[in-house]
Amino acid sequence: MAQLRLHPDRALPAGDDVRAVARRIYHSTRELPLLCMHGHVDAAVLADDERFSDPAHLLVVPDHYVTRMLVSQGVTLDQLGVPRLDGTVVETDPRAIWRLFCAHWHLFRGTPSRYWLEHEIAEVLKLDLTPGADTADELYDLIDARLAEPGFRPRTLLDAFNIELLATTDSATSPLHDHARLREAGLGDRVVPTFRPDALTHVGHPGWARQLEQLQELTGEDTGDYDGYLAALRARRAAFVAAGARATDHGHRAATAEPLNPAEARRLYTEARHGTAGPDATEAFAGHMLYEMARMSCDDGLVMQIHPGVLRDHDPEIHRDFGSDRGFDIPITAEFTRSLRPMLNAFGRDPRFRLVLFTVDETVYSRELAPLAGVYPAVRLGAPWWFLDSPDGMRRFRELVTETAGFYNTSGFVDDTRAFLSIPARHDLARRVDAGYLARLVLEHRLSEDEAIETAADLAYRLPREAYARRN
Repeated sequence: MAQLRLHPDRALPAGDDVRAVARRIYHSTRELPLLCMHGHVDAAVLADDERFSDPAHLLVVPDHYVTRMLVSQGVTLDQLGVPRLDGTVVETDPRAIWRLFCAHWHLFRGTPSRYWLEHEIAEVLKLDLTPGADTADELYDLIDARLAEPGFRPRTLLDAFNIELLATTDSATSPLHDHARLREAGLGDRVVPTFRPDALTHVGHPGWARQLEQLQELTGEDTGDYDGYLAALRARRAAFVAAGARATDHGHRAATAEPLNPAEARRLYTEARHGTAGPDATEAFAGHMLYEMARMSCDDGLVMQIHPGVLRDHDPEIHRDFGSDRGFDIPITAEFTRSLRPMLNAFGRDPRFRLVLFTVDETVYSRELAPLAGVYPAVRLGAPWWFLDSPDGMRRFRELVTETAGFYNTSGFVDDTRAFLSIPARHDLARRVDAGYLARLVLEHRLSEDEAIETAADLAYRLPREAYARRN
């Protein structure tokens, strides 16, 4: 059986000289607290604080990084126990799901998923067995026994992982009951919500009318007209602020943030209410609402996050049967310079406004994003995410943006994960990659080692704390 042994210098540069410097820089940051300012861990996991059910439903079923790789090789979501929208679950045996995953372990060679999973098994679960067809059952039993221990309850892991602050991502129509329970348990300042209004600002999707009903029920505002709709959104933002929220999150296809005149906005909203708004109108309204969200951020101080450039639910059959977030969201070209100009002209120098920009289109790093962040005080560049939160992806980010934007116009690292146990692995990888980049600058005599160590700590801790501080 193959033993799992993690090299202490994993993901550090290969050359002896640069690796020695990188090792010192990394060790100066490895014990810093984790600030998880942008993520998708379900607040109910922490509010319930129950044991994780089994290895398959902890490490495989909910992780679309894992399932999409298996699906790409012919495994079906049904075989992986992913629930269908109608509630049907075809494969209900978690051990069978785990065996299937382990039999395909070789598929993850060279991927960040392998790095995270190995870290979870070796560093979090304290096991030394490599996944494989011949080890699947033994590893399943070892993990299952570990999960039964009191030290592996979710709230206990908050301390074990040294997580100082964890932000979830929540629909604008979430009643935030789980966050209320966390406040009652004394964790309200440590686990906070993030306001995600996409289902309300994208007026063309089939569930929009129901979302409006929920918005009205929660706020008491009449969403039958545009002005009531805006008032209801402000009310929900206020509820999130009261629950400790630091930020909003916007997953638009494009970064367009161009205001409509009030009469046009009212007209398009009325058309959407009547079901007569066409695709161009819905896109225009979405861009208008992105601008309005920036205006509201100036008023209530919530940091605004935008991550455009993704064609979601690429396979309509998968979306019909299994819903969203199943690994079929594919990057497309993103454009920021013209798209954000109206917003940045209005708010980019306003001290009340903070905008964190993410992308999965690397072509815009040096051409658009670094120059925008390098001049507008409100703009920070979010860490590489999704397809780019990998060793080489993070290195390319540093190489492409630092010379124009510097280090201090970035957000520092945010992990953007649904997989709770992978949080320390993701932060660890980012700290190693940044240590390697900074070590190169030291050996090229572009930074002193003291400056590099200070910068590494800023990237890991101070910058995310500062970037996601509410602005008023």
